[in-house]
Amino acid sequence: MRFHSGSSSVFGSARKTLALSVSILVATSCSAAIAQDAAVTQRGQAVLPYAEQKYRGNVGTSYLDSDPAEFPAPQKAPAGAPNVLLILLDDVGFGQFSVTGGGVPAPKMEELAKEGLLFNRFHTTAVCSPSRAALLTGRNHHVAGTGNITEVATGFDGYTGIIPKDTATVAEILHQNGYVTAWFGKNHNTPIYETSPMGPFDHWPNGLGFDFFYGFMAGDTSQIRPYLYQNQTPLGTPTAQDYYLSVDLADQTINWLQGAEAIQPEKPWFIYYAPAATHAPHQAPKELIDKFKGQFDMGWDAYREQTFERQKKMGVIPQNSVLTERPQSLPAWNTLTEDQKRLYSRMMEVFAAYGNQVDHEVGRVLDFVKTMPDAENTMIIYIVGDNGSSAEGGFDGTLNENAFFNAYLMKTDEMLDRIDEIGTEKHFNHFPAAWAHAMDTPFKWAKQVGSHLGGTRNPMIVKWPARFQHGGEVRSQFTHVIDVAPTILAAAGVEEPRSVNGTEQTPIQGRSFLQALEKADAPEFRTSQYFEMLVNRGMYKDGWWAASLSFEPWQPERGEFDPLTAKWELYNLDEDFTQANDLAEKEPAKLAELTTLWWAQASANKALPLDWRGAERFSSELTGKPNLAAGRSTFVYPVALAGLPEASAPDLKNKSFSISAKVRIDDNASGMIFTQGGNTGGWALYLKEGKLVAAHNYIDVEHYSVESTGPVPSGEHELKMEFSYEGGKETGKGGTVKLSADGQQLGIGKIEKTTPFKYSLSENQDIGSDTGTPVTYDYTPPFNFQGTLEEVVVEVGQ
Repeated sequence: MRFHSGSSSVFGSARKTLALSVSILVATSCSAAIAQDAAVTQRGQAVLPYAEQKYRGNVGTSYLDSDPAEFPAPQKAPAGAPNVLLILLDDVGFGQFSVTGGGVPAPKMEELAKEGLLFNRFHTTAVCSPSRAALLTGRNHHVAGTGNITEVATGFDGYTGIIPKDTATVAEILHQNGYVTAWFGKNHNTPIYETSPMGPFDHWPNGLGFDFFYGFMAGDTSQIRPYLYQNQTPLGTPTAQDYYLSVDLADQTINWLQGAEAIQPEKPWFIYYAPAATHAPHQAPKELIDKFKGQFDMGWDAYREQTFERQKKMGVIPQNSVLTERPQSLPAWNTLTEDQKRLYSRMMEVFAAYGNQVDHEVGRVLDFVKTMPDAENTMIIYIVGDNGSSAEGGFDGTLNENAFFNAYLMKTDEMLDRIDEIGTEKHFNHFPAAWAHAMDTPFKWAKQVGSHLGGTRNPMIVKWPARFQHGGEVRSQFTHVIDVAPTILAAAGVEEPRSVNGTEQTPIQGRSFLQALEKADAPEFRTSQYFEMLVNRGMYKDGWWAASLSFEPWQPERGEFDPLTAKWELYNLDEDFTQANDLAEKEPAKLAELTTLWWAQASANKALPLDWRGAERFSSELTGKPNLAAGRSTFVYPVALAGLPEASAPDLKNKSFSISAKVRIDDNASGMIFTQGGNTGGWALYLKEGKLVAAHNYIDVEHYSVESTGPVPSGEHELKMEFSYEGGKETGKGGTVKLSADGQQLGIGKIEKTTPFKYSLSENQDIGSDTGTPVTYDYTPPFNFQGTLEEVVVEVGQ
């Protein structure tokens, strides 16, 4: 597929100069953006919600002498308001899918691009939750309280992990203006300590303006064994054979659309459809993986060169673009051993299958929308990634992405003997960092790197047949994720509210890009934008970009750093599409201007104070994050309990603890007593064929178990596991496990290492069953307890 740019060159379009004070926040409201679009009639009111309608007639002694009754009329959307399908993929590089020249086939994306417009200068924040908060609110991610993912929140205003009440979502605004709204897939914008069954639910999707939610409450999840929710009700883990989350989410989205069309065909809908793909774990059906066998044996260097040439041929990048160099810390493909090549090729084959599958499943939703009566008046915004491709697999890739978050990088020889298990539910696998860099072709760096385009530039495809007929064209106006919400409001003809639900609003900072949809040579509307992620900093203004890299994204442990003396680079993006030519030494005045502007913008947007810590930010104890279990040493669970998130459960890391259970069993009983975590790390205490077993999964690198010397006989017993941590104040050390029944020791053994910071982003604590992946494949979930659990008590040391 070759794109064209319309009637004039978009790469050489003139840019409007914006007078900008470096001491104040640049915040243009979307109402101004709507006013720019003369074709849209704005409506709505500045204060939401609308006042409740009251009966205004005369009331007599009975209905016979009263004026006719009138029910309050439901709020109606503006006449002609479109349906909106907002699609957001996860961890996708610019050069990943075939729609932008990549090696992962995406025929449904290509089809949509032929029917709509491809934006090749669209930008995200470089990490998922921040991009999603900015997308939904139209404000910069720090202003929306989401300077990073909720798991590493620190409590400063820009980093709470909480979307504030003064930054209402586009869904909330549309909902109160007559739309029906739904969210399918990933929710990583609720504070982790509010995701338990007890809530509170203000920051769940239903509290953010969505009438319906179906998906998962975490940053990632197994494609095969996810823990799902419908609205605020946990559904647990699907048990169907051959289950894949991408398939399920497409099915649920189509089912909801069928219901909306059948029940309220006159009411416009807004869907936020956020599949988990292609975030780790990279999982796909074996038959699909096998189709890619051998297709990536050329390696990442050749892949980048081939992709780059395809991108130029297709017209998605300028012909004078330069392919950026591979970072020196990443190895050349031709320096690898044969074992490394075999392992890394297999990981890429799995990744390609995973991406190809989600393209097909999203395509099913797109195909269904085409069949709907109001398909022409449906605006589709397809953002191909919330950040660049992820390098969190480290240099060698990993069987467990969570190992990275525990500051551990797996080595090739730790994975080779399990190569055939990659892509199955047994592992939370992730490919090597150099493949991630290749997925970001033609740019440098990857996810987490807010300073460079490899972390922040993602393709966006837009289609709205009722308004714009420009299929197959490229748009190159500089756009940012905050521009999506005001564009949707402008398309709907809905005014930006000044107050929502009693809270005065921070003005929307994004700008509508409707003009760019209509005209290929529409002037630049976003002439300035700051970037910050993990102290990787970028400042764009009038075609220039200043960039300062703090740490390479595959560095889980980060030492001392001084942001005041860190090196800055400078690029002229008007002439250098890929950031290949650093002009810092040649243009010191321009660099000084942009770095000064960055500090002003960082201050105004709540991006300060800067925090470059790595894995340790996952620790509640080190960051002070709220925890429902904080301050308690004893936890009593009188009944079986499933799906308690790790952030709301007793913290078992780096300390001694005990688990006791009152049970009534028959001979040779089996089943789960207590588990926290899963195949990415965690603990399990269970019976298997009568024997009591305690197991610890050390980030899928080592698996330890201690079992009783003999079976526990039938009857009533108090079973107990005691773990004595021997690491003192050090993290991740080992200890001794003692097992007992009714006070009599049954077994003792050593656990050499323990997971130090995080068991998982998506696994839970379960009692009486295992709703996620198993801590050890010594048992098969759900592994329901055979007998009666009367009480489970967890005692945690200090």
